[in-house]
Amino acid sequence: MDEFIINASFVISIMSLLVIAYGSILGILAFAQNEIGRVTGKFSMKRLNFIKINFGYYLLLGLDFLIAADVVRTILENTIQDLMILGVSVIIRTLLAYFLGRELTEDEELRDKIEEESGKIIN
Repeated sequence: MDEFIINASFVISIMSLLVIAYGSILGILAFAQNEIGRVTGKFSMKRLNFIKINFGYYLLLGLDFLIAADVVRTILENTIQDLMILGVSVIIRTLLAYFLGRELTEDEELRDKIEEESGKIIN
């Protein structure tokens, strides 16, 4: 049973890395495309904000997977020191996820307000 829990925690951690890496690749490509737009005259700060929001959601999902991996790992950790280290780690990741989610929500609200005022939808 211990081996299953260790493997499950490891798989969840790998999923986190894959999600963050995938979001990073998408973000880098979209950012590069937008920056190339500076030369062609198609650069957009609105598009940059959209890229930031999308990338943030991948980071947030990756952090959620890391928190889940820590929670699963606590099943095996039975010393106070191990539990305290995992607890602090979960608290830090949870705070990061909270503030990142809050910032993304504020950015989305700002983007929606700009879209309403301009009558355009940002892609």
